[in-house]
Amino acid sequence: MIDRRGFLGGTALSAVAASLVGRSEAATLPEAASREGAATEPPLSPPSGRPYNPVVTLNGWTLPWRMRQGWKEFHLVAEPVVREVAPGMKANLWGYNGQSPGPTIECVEGDRVRIFVTNRLPEHTTVHWHGQPLPNGMDGVGGLTQPQIPPGKTFVYEFQVRRSGTFMYHPHADEMVQMAMGMMGFFVVHPRDPAVARVDRDFVFLIGAYDIAPGARVPKVATMTDFNLWTWNSRVFPGIAPLPVRRGDRVRIRMGNLSMTNHPIHLHGYEFVVTGTDGGWVPPSARWPEVTVDVPVGAMRTIEFVAEEPGDWAFHCHKSHHTMNAMGHDVPNLIGVDHRGVARSIARLVPDYMVMGERGMADMGAMEMPLPDNTLPMMTGAGPFGALEMGGMFTVVKVRDGLARDDYRDPGWYRHPKGTVAYEWTGPLPGRS
Repeated sequence: MIDRRGFLGGTALSAVAASLVGRSEAATLPEAASREGAATEPPLSPPSGRPYNPVVTLNGWTLPWRMRQGWKEFHLVAEPVVREVAPGMKANLWGYNGQSPGPTIECVEGDRVRIFVTNRLPEHTTVHWHGQPLPNGMDGVGGLTQPQIPPGKTFVYEFQVRRSGTFMYHPHADEMVQMAMGMMGFFVVHPRDPAVARVDRDFVFLIGAYDIAPGARVPKVATMTDFNLWTWNSRVFPGIAPLPVRRGDRVRIRMGNLSMTNHPIHLHGYEFVVTGTDGGWVPPSARWPEVTVDVPVGAMRTIEFVAEEPGDWAFHCHKSHHTMNAMGHDVPNLIGVDHRGVARSIARLVPDYMVMGERGMADMGAMEMPLPDNTLPMMTGAGPFGALEMGGMFTVVKVRDGLARDDYRDPGWYRHPKGTVAYEWTGPLPGRS
């Protein structure tokens, strides 16, 4: 098994050597901050520049910047990374600044931004600023609007952000490979007036999909539809962080889709309104209520609701196979088939073999069986009442009384008031004596 040092050593270290610049040039580069953990970091309050209300990136963080002569300067590093998809599994991906997706970039409408991009990949790359109106030569399409960024080189993108909204960044170079390897990130532009479109909690995440064979670490990049890991910010349940919300908060959730299919994202317990796309904010008169919002490929959707109902509310993609991990696509349906005799014969050769599927797959949620190293169960995760039988694109919006304004720690499972949980009926059934 290739470890992190071996994986990164052959590409990143040689690229570092190739990217050395003179002292005068190095003095102009902002620091390239990096993270490797998968915790959700608290919002980064702006230390300089125009004020704004920061976002929270699920299982991620916001990229720091510096102000220099009226420019807000960021430094992205495209590089191989190791991402913990969930406890028990890590993937060798490509990303930015130590993670996939890369860190969220936040700025304010009207800011002049200068983004340094250093390439530590083994091949050339670019960065496209998806949805941003900007000069054509800054659009990041390799061969069309700019030369590719060779390994070991640093390019600079400069533009003024002209409208607030929800955007993303990703390569437009060897796109099938680089995006399949995890290269993407969120780009949020806040309104110039912090009082406009203000909410109490503002969450962001990107939707992606990977095809990683059991026991492997590197995604297959030529997969078109048969993915086996459906992720939010390159994490699957139970690795996706919950969304802790204070009761009464106005909550915004921004989602971007860089997978190969659409995703109907469903929130239990609430109706919400769709307030934005990557084309901009939806005028209040044109907003519509939903409990499920479809996020097309290459698009962004922003939803908002007021968290009035306490509890642990499921939040997930409504394509049922997108809430499972590492599933096989050619598994036969054995419901109603008595294969215990065959199972006994197989068990003589494979002692750990067990009967599965003749009564459905629900037992797999609580079943423990040997798995290849670095492989997740198809359904996993435990809740307060037993196995949750979920994986993939699933997490929980946890609405609680008494949370502090900037407290994003997991508050634990909801304690239901007496008499508010479904229970077994032991009396007579209708129509029966």
